[in-house]
Amino acid sequence: MRPISDAHTKVKIADQVWIATLLLHKEKPEQPDFAMDEIVERVAREAIYESSRTSVYVHVVQHCVANRPPNPARYRILFETTSGRRRLFRKGDAYHPAREGAKITPNPEDLPQDYRGLLAWYRDWCSTISRAAPEIDPLLDLAGSGRHLWEDEHTDAYVRRLQEGWE
Repeated sequence: MRPISDAHTKVKIADQVWIATLLLHKEKPEQPDFAMDEIVERVAREAIYESSRTSVYVHVVQHCVANRPPNPARYRILFETTSGRRRLFRKGDAYHPAREGAKITPNPEDLPQDYRGLLAWYRDWCSTISRAAPEIDPLLDLAGSGRHLWEDEHTDAYVRRLQEGWE
């Protein structure tokens, strides 16, 4: 744990959440997302600023989550992948419309000097992920996948046959 310096005392809780989540992504690149408690613990371990665990938790659950309705903060720092799991938000992720234009990353001048290099790492990480993303939409790729079920009969006849006996 680092000693808290004067430079660390003004770091916003949302920025602490971003830093901690980014560090988890760096430390565990094989993990696509993290449990909310894991992020809260990482904030505490980094000891950027002695903020209340309750405040950090609320930011991880709600305030920083792009794809949840704002209440009241509207940051787009985290993305809820499944219930109780988060990762860093990336451009191209879906988000609640009321969060349009909201903060995604900390401003460099708001970060202690030791953490400013993380912004470049984040840009590289986002770029790498977008290059690795499939070029074909997996749902659109399913188009026609059940065609063999009715290949020997007309589509209308197939549907009529399925509906026989319905009341």
